[in-house]
Amino acid sequence: MKSYFEVLRQPGVGRLVASQLCARFPAGMLSLAILMHIEQSYGNYSAAGLIMAAMGVGQAISGPLSSRLMARFGMRLVVGVTILSCSLGLAGLALFTDILWVSAVLAALIGLAMPPITPAVRTIYPKVVPASFLSKLFSVDATLQELIWVVGPLVATTTAFLGSTMWGVLLCSIIMFLGGAWFWTAPEVGLVRIPRSKYPLGAVLANPVVLIMTILGLFMTGVFAGIETAVVATFGHDRAETGIIIGLSAVGSIVGGFAFGHRPVTPFALVMRCVPFIIGAAMCCLWHETWWLAVAFILTGVGCAPLISGSFAAVSSSVRFSQTAESYGWMGTGQLVGGAASSAIAGVAIDTIGPQGGYLTGLGFAIASLLLILLTWGFIPDLRGRDATPHPDTEPIGIIVS
Repeated sequence: MKSYFEVLRQPGVGRLVASQLCARFPAGMLSLAILMHIEQSYGNYSAAGLIMAAMGVGQAISGPLSSRLMARFGMRLVVGVTILSCSLGLAGLALFTDILWVSAVLAALIGLAMPPITPAVRTIYPKVVPASFLSKLFSVDATLQELIWVVGPLVATTTAFLGSTMWGVLLCSIIMFLGGAWFWTAPEVGLVRIPRSKYPLGAVLANPVVLIMTILGLFMTGVFAGIETAVVATFGHDRAETGIIIGLSAVGSIVGGFAFGHRPVTPFALVMRCVPFIIGAAMCCLWHETWWLAVAFILTGVGCAPLISGSFAAVSSSVRFSQTAESYGWMGTGQLVGGAASSAIAGVAIDTIGPQGGYLTGLGFAIASLLLILLTWGFIPDLRGRDATPHPDTEPIGIIVS
């Protein structure tokens, strides 16, 4: 904990971390709020899964694309335009759900306009702390972001219970605009420049570390999307248990982040961070009593923050600075696609066999994450004794020797 506070005391870091957490807060309630709103509007989880998948497709495209746009037009312009556009789109989705295909198109546009807060701030981090602090800052970021997943589901379900599911989506729109505006005003957003990459869009995926961590993020998010959808189906959107149980996974992630997130990345470390996913998701499949699911969700969350921080540190140490924003954009895309795909699969499975289908979906994604690490063991960097600073954008020059 002392090392984490030391990182946050660096000039400007505390404000930067706090503002980007506020800007990203809607992520903790967005999926659940939209899932409940669409399910209530159309009366089935398949429609909700379709809307989530449509938003995921939009986000999959926007992640790396918006990162490239930041290099071309600057962070401040791209972040500002996307914050405004996405906030308006969410307000539209909250108010107009009469026609399913219109809702799906609107959800896709929301995904396309999703503000690139994560790639922006994680590109800024190497410029505001010494190299020796970078891995710890990634860990602090990944751990504190779990507060979003503790409070977010509670806010979404409480809003639906006290008001309506429509107000839950509208609240996401308002918080995104206000939190995004605070992050947008941070001096670093206007000062840090991303060099233009000399490679075409997507070329960074040829780096095996970037590709592996992108797919790993897909599987990891799929775990939580599957079991969270199942919890909504188990308890409904009008009971407090739904938000509490989902929030408990983030409590486990905070514990895991502070306990293990600062440790160096190694292939074995990533394996150990995946094990809680499998055990927790398997527990969800065995019994659906409230207290049992609460314990299972805490355990499932223990590996989340350490795995996220480890993934970003591994990628940061393996690419050039000009490639970091796009790399993080692809990683975000992987996580979003995993959440959308798992939500869609879980929705159909729940309509077919009940809540158990969602829990089994999450377990399948958990097993896939472990298999991925085992199959790509030799490509994962070992950062023991190394920092996670990106490679500088330098190239050899010719020297005439007389």
